[in-house]
Amino acid sequence: MNAPENLKYAKSDEWFDPATGAVGISDYAQNQLSDIVFVEILVEEGEELTVGKPIASVESVKASSEIYAPASGRVSAVNKGLSEKPETLNSDPYGEGWMIKLEGGAAGDLMDAGGYETYCEGRAH
Repeated sequence: MNAPENLKYAKSDEWFDPATGAVGISDYAQNQLSDIVFVEILVEEGEELTVGKPIASVESVKASSEIYAPASGRVSAVNKGLSEKPETLNSDPYGEGWMIKLEGGAAGDLMDAGGYETYCEGRAH
């Protein structure tokens, strides 16, 4: 499992980069979903978000899943390219697979990388 140290993680498997405001799904989440075939971003630039608000819907060959905001703030960017290339979430969940960027907000109750890895290991048993 890949969990970059610079990111914060929600128990619902979203990541948040406090430095850039980027939000996406974790490597663990994309691995559980398997081959992602559809992504719909549900928020728009300029929208104010609170922690826990649905920001995207993701479908894979195995399941569909709602993605939630791990932090509050104003949406400053939306990765519109994901709807055309949803497989990016499988190949690069922490890079080109970002979903939205937030500014001016605060992170919710998030874990550091070590805490998230321990949390995921506990779920696998």
